Amino acid sequence: MGIRAHVTQRGVNRQICFAGDEDIAAYVHWLNEAASKYGVLIHAWVFMTNHLHLLLTPTEENACSLCMQYIGRYYVRYFNYRYQRTGPLFEGRFRSHPIQADVYYLNCSRYIELNPVRAGMVSDPGEYRWSSYCAQALGSTVDMWTPHKQYEQLGETKSARQIAYRRLFEDELNEAHICDIKQCQETGFVLGTEKFRRQFEELTGQPQFHRKRGPKATRRM
Repeated sequence: MGIRAHVTQRGVNRQICFAGDEDIAAYVHWLNEAASKYGVLIHAWVFMTNHLHLLLTPTEENACSLCMQYIGRYYVRYFNYRYQRTGPLFEGRFRSHPIQADVYYLNCSRYIELNPVRAGMVSDPGEYRWSSYCAQALGSTVDMWTPHKQYEQLGETKSARQIAYRRLFEDELNEAHICDIKQCQETGFVLGTEKFRRQFEELTGQPQFHRKRGPKATRRM
């Protein structure tokens, strides 16, 4: 099983990619289909007007990429046909960064589900229909949702987990955590402790820290 990934996708130039509930429902249909086809577990999500967030676990190599490519083929065709437009809908390739789940899963999940609150669309995440809060906090049945291990450890019963999860939202998400998540979204770095990031870098060869530029070499004449 692969490492958990926080995936984001934005409309071109931050333009609308979901004009209404029917569009989101269509995207969810293909997301669920692709996740089943390629072996991706879906833990958390939010669909906003011009972007989306997903918290995924791939069970096969390249599963996340194949999943997002599949959705892109079908949803963009649907959206362009429906609104009589042409050209790309999303801003380049989707963005993704790994997560050290045992430390950061719940923070990342809260960050995702608080998007509508930060955007001023609702005052409580439970008021927004298109996020995983309805499943994790309120117990709604959502076919595509797979509870994450860190979520399941919140309590011994479904009710206890929902109550414990709601309590996490009684305190504001630390500003430092928000900055860390946003930085990882931009850089693709792992959202994790420094030790974990160094281990990840050594294992994969993928840089996890900004490197300071050394002095320019003096040209010899």
